[in-house]
Amino acid sequence: MNEQDKLLGIHHITAMTSDAKKNYDFFTNILGMRLVKKKVNQDDIYTYHTYFADDYGTPGTTMTFFDFPNNPKGIRGTNAITHIGFRVPTDAALEYYKERFYEFNVDHDDILEEFGVKVLSFRDEDGQRYQLISDENNYGVAAGTAWKNGPVPEEYAIYGLGTTEITVSYFKEFKSLMETIFSFKEITHEGNRYLMEVGEGGNGTRIILVEETQLPDARQGYGEVHHLAFRLKQRASLQVWKELFDQLGLPNSGYVNRFYFESLYVRVGHILIELATDEPGFMEDEPYETLGEALSLPPFLEKKREYIESVIKPFNTKR
Repeated sequence: MNEQDKLLGIHHITAMTSDAKKNYDFFTNILGMRLVKKKVNQDDIYTYHTYFADDYGTPGTTMTFFDFPNNPKGIRGTNAITHIGFRVPTDAALEYYKERFYEFNVDHDDILEEFGVKVLSFRDEDGQRYQLISDENNYGVAAGTAWKNGPVPEEYAIYGLGTTEITVSYFKEFKSLMETIFSFKEITHEGNRYLMEVGEGGNGTRIILVEETQLPDARQGYGEVHHLAFRLKQRASLQVWKELFDQLGLPNSGYVNRFYFESLYVRVGHILIELATDEPGFMEDEPYETLGEALSLPPFLEKKREYIESVIKPFNTKR
């Protein structure tokens, strides 16, 4: 595979929430991430799809959520994406957020060190599991730009996605696929936890693979992760990857236009992986100044705007 077609790192992560408004308040008012897009699920117009990112919606900084109606609470277990990582600039930023979590009664742990990097784990009201990862001594893929008008000082604020944990029962097989197909490399391991990275490396490209054979399979629902997306530079690369998946007999979605990026989905065991392009980005239909304030719809849904706005529960996102 040519260099221009290889994975660059993490593009975005999509999870499920029990309530879009509550989720919005948590991510903007507590975590200090910017809502850069408020839209509906292209495959289910009764469901919000919200995008939280850095100041510009830079690839590699975006956390997205579905709020599927009547979705049950997920059940933790193996064969799932089990921890979402966010990058912060320094170890001092972890201390800042730790105090902030006390202030806002956010369930969190103490600051720990894993694989030589300081981290702070926390949960939202749905029980979704996250960790802040310090870039104090980081290298590799650059982070984004902290939200300039957010409630968290820029020198501490979240500015990218970081090391994300995947737990599987068929560890050797899954790890081999990540290495041989996606070109991930093992950096080190501690017990049953293996740190891997792709491309230029660093916190913006890393996953932790965990071997877990005792727990039952996780069940999807709110508080659980839907899928993990990796970055591609260009649209042409999607065809290269589709041909590879077809040769390997891996069922895949084929080309999908998500309007703000272009995609290809493949399931590796239980884990849904998306490959997504860096372009065109989130400012195709909204200016920087008002990103995320109005309901954005792709062109093919624009003709249904009046109906969609009549059936989806509104919430105010203006600051």
